Amino acid sequence: MYPSKEALTFGIFVKNQVNALREQGLEVDIVAVQNPNMGKANVLKKYGKWALQTAGNLLTKGRSYDAVHAHYVFPTGMLALLYKKLFKCRMIITAHGGDIDKMAKKSPRIRKWTAKILREADHVIAVGNELYEEIHESFHVPKEKLSIINMGVNREVFKPTDQAAAREKLDLSQNEHIFLFVGNLIKQKGLMDLVQAYEKLPKDNKRLILMGATKDVRFREELEAYIKDHNVGNVDILEPRAQQEVALWMSAADAFVLPSHIEGFGLVALEAMSCHTPVVGTNVGGLRYLLNEDSGILVEPQNVSSLFEGMNKVLTDVSSREQLISNGEKRAQENDQQTLIRKVINVYSPLGG
Repeated sequence: MYPSKEALTFGIFVKNQVNALREQGLEVDIVAVQNPNMGKANVLKKYGKWALQTAGNLLTKGRSYDAVHAHYVFPTGMLALLYKKLFKCRMIITAHGGDIDKMAKKSPRIRKWTAKILREADHVIAVGNELYEEIHESFHVPKEKLSIINMGVNREVFKPTDQAAAREKLDLSQNEHIFLFVGNLIKQKGLMDLVQAYEKLPKDNKRLILMGATKDVRFREELEAYIKDHNVGNVDILEPRAQQEVALWMSAADAFVLPSHIEGFGLVALEAMSCHTPVVGTNVGGLRYLLNEDSGILVEPQNVSSLFEGMNKVLTDVSSREQLISNGEKRAQENDQQTLIRKVINVYSPLGG
């Protein structure tokens, strides 16, 4: 995944890491899928193009690389393996969650390939604690070749803006309680739970903003039908925005809500924390660790009542809100992209060469 002019946020976390590596003086070439569209024809076309681009790069430049870094274990790791086998370059794999939680479970053959790629890698990066443990326990990857390094938050982009000023720039009401979600518009993100929890909040002066790409047209239609049939007021569904604008929306919101059913790390929650926006998220995957110790409000997944209570707490408990902002800032500092990029570089060249 990598962004394009047509899909600004598709794989933006990979582009951010590439930019950070280049700022540290590394030379980085990219071979990636830039088309987020699904459907059999689109998938065949984009993966076929990707395979051809990789073959061209392998033949013309493969010998020149010190390391090849694959994001997602399968199928990306299969292509990375070619560089390692042919040119003996160091092979790094970053597992993001869906490749282990979903892709590896699609068939015995894919699981077998996933295991082979993880076994052949020189080092495996997991973006969260739970993912790290699953890779170690389920795929028997030794801990000495495993690291937990999330993608990190770009604090030059995701920085706090005065809420009133942010709302004025975005032409939002100063009097509404605004809840924001940013991510793909799919069922697994818990968006139906979110709409139903929002529906339970007091009716006056509230707004829910869902911002993201429509990955599942049928689910979006189902979501919009529920909103219309139940007369759920002030719900806006917006297309993806550039990161600088997303940061402004985060600063404008009273709370950021990530009600995912599964989540590898939850970088977007960290980005909201970096904007000093309290986060309500489900007790799954990386969010379980990211939001613990009062850095956010953890709620039960697929539980509308629990989600409602978490959202309501942000609005009604002023002291808790202040603590969330303070602890969220500390968490953002700990996960600053500039700090984590040094860890990635050390994985590329563990002997400092």
